[in-house]
Amino acid sequence: MSRQLYLQATPPEYPGVAFVNTFNRDAFTKKLDILAVKTSASKTGSILRAPEMRRAIMDLPRIRSVDVDPSDPQDNRLVLLRVSDKVELSPDALKYLETETKGLVPHTVTLGYDYWSADEIIRAVLPEHLRDGAPSGFAATGHIEYLPFKRLIGQIILDKNKKIKTVVNKLDSIDAQFRFFKMELIAGEPDFVVEHHETDCSFVFDFREVYWNSRLHTEHARLVDLFNHEDVIADVFAGVGPFAIPSAKKGCAVFANDLNPNSVKYLAQNVQSNNVSQLVKVSCEDGREFIRSVFRRSYDDPFPGSKGPLLSKTQQNLARRKKITPDSPSSELPPRRRVSHFVMNLPDSAITFLDAFRGVLASDEVDGLREAYDVMPMVHCHCFTRECEPDKAEADIRQRVEEKLGSKLTTEVSLHLVRSVAPNKEMYCISFRLPAEVALSSQ
Repeated sequence: MSRQLYLQATPPEYPGVAFVNTFNRDAFTKKLDILAVKTSASKTGSILRAPEMRRAIMDLPRIRSVDVDPSDPQDNRLVLLRVSDKVELSPDALKYLETETKGLVPHTVTLGYDYWSADEIIRAVLPEHLRDGAPSGFAATGHIEYLPFKRLIGQIILDKNKKIKTVVNKLDSIDAQFRFFKMELIAGEPDFVVEHHETDCSFVFDFREVYWNSRLHTEHARLVDLFNHEDVIADVFAGVGPFAIPSAKKGCAVFANDLNPNSVKYLAQNVQSNNVSQLVKVSCEDGREFIRSVFRRSYDDPFPGSKGPLLSKTQQNLARRKKITPDSPSSELPPRRRVSHFVMNLPDSAITFLDAFRGVLASDEVDGLREAYDVMPMVHCHCFTRECEPDKAEADIRQRVEEKLGSKLTTEVSLHLVRSVAPNKEMYCISFRLPAEVALSSQ
């Protein structure tokens, strides 16, 4: 029977109750008394590879299994084992050690505060009844029982992540108009302007004033992957640009709108810093007004045609060296007058804006606008549902969408589960081809 050798390397329990102003990091010191194999420096590799020793070598994360021998640091090494007594070793390992090494010696491995992760330290300082549901990494603290420890948790996160300067707690209150979460500082510097990188784009924003959710990065990428470089995108609730800017870098032309003036401020800044100013037009309007006006805006003041995705700076430099003209918007190509896709990423209320599509092409003016839409745009509408079973979720979402549109969905309809937001609350994206009868409706 094989022996299961194991070192208890969990952090020691914190004595008493920890609070940030009395937090003693030195309390997290743990000594592991083990055995080490004494050997010449030239033979350490063969010991580490020996089949007889495979289950006995120390394998603690971030602890080297070979150390210098303090009695002869020039020529000898210590190969650390995961046992404290040789009776724990197998007969094969003992026989190998007797014939191939210089014997066993006691050794002490000291683990300190810096050894353990933030998750492990947080669990060690919390009362026992709170450990199983302890906040992990940068997740919200969640249950109210953890609030007395929020500043301590914030300080531990700072300790364990040297690049992080500010830790906040997301409060339950939500801005009623612009739908971003309010924050409180629990550790670090009161600097709330951050730079976030995603899909080769950079986004600067003050996360106290705008909505941002890093968990949606796969959803941002999924939708952008659906677009072709010649498309025109109307981003109704654009925020600071997580859909708009990657779409523009792909070569798409984008009308990017948001009602929050702070979002629009950072959106315009991000458009500039990502070098997509020629492909993104920024506005600050009510979503319903934006939907009703962007059809006419795109037709009357169209974006020029595009030869393809924008080149990165590295690609541009390479093209210059090879004397290749980079692909860019070109006046020689037909202008892009028709909106191809609408993105509506405001899951709490986006469905309620769908009635704005009624009659958007119902004008009697004979100027070519209606004729430009021989193919209706796709609409990608994010929403929440309390239905957790896929069939019921689809039925619930379709019913609400069709009620607002005043028409059944019959063409190119799909439903994508984005993520589970909370127990009995799911976030979906419903995509559908806008029914022509809705756009041409006289309401």
